[in-house]
Amino acid sequence: MPRAWSNKDERMYQHIKDSEKKQGKDESTAEEIAARTVNKERRKEGRTPNKRTQGTGNPNKPLQERTRDELYNIAKEKNIQGRSKMSKAELAKAVGR
Repeated sequence: MPRAWSNKDERMYQHIKDSEKKQGKDESTAEEIAARTVNKERRKEGRTPNKRTQGTGNPNKPLQERTRDELYNIAKEKNIQGRSKMSKAELAKAVGR
């Protein structure tokens, strides 16, 4: 269990994991389902950042294959002006310069 989880999150994790095991799921599947459920609740409550808005993607991928959010984050790192109003194609072009 990650350290960022509260005691409530850990209790929820354990409860879900036990429930999944009672339903016949193996240990690793039950752990994955429980962790995903707890993390989903944490995101809903705003206690964890949204993965969609983080990161710059795989550096081995061409710019055109990255998401708009990944391109936006690269543009932000490079301090490109006007990036919030740019489309994906415009961001790719600006970042590629």
